[in-house]
Amino acid sequence: MAEIRKSPQSRKLPASYAPFVMPLVLSVFMSAIVSAVATVMSVGIGNPFLANWPGAWGMSWLVAFPSLLIVLPLVRRLVSTIVETPR
Repeated sequence: MAEIRKSPQSRKLPASYAPFVMPLVLSVFMSAIVSAVATVMSVGIGNPFLANWPGAWGMSWLVAFPSLLIVLPLVRRLVSTIVETPR
């Protein structure tokens, strides 16, 4: 009997999840970068950084994700008023 393989596309989430997945991914990266910079500026690079950064990242992500869920639609509207739509 022939094996039926699913296409890689069938493993994707439905498009309706995009308004939540995009802020999730963006908040992970943004909070990681900003908390890393703030932690380095505060305690320097080395063991103190490694001890403090994960907690700082977690706390900043807890603020970043819900903030993006609220702010991103407003930002999209603002950008659409400033930037011309492609034809």
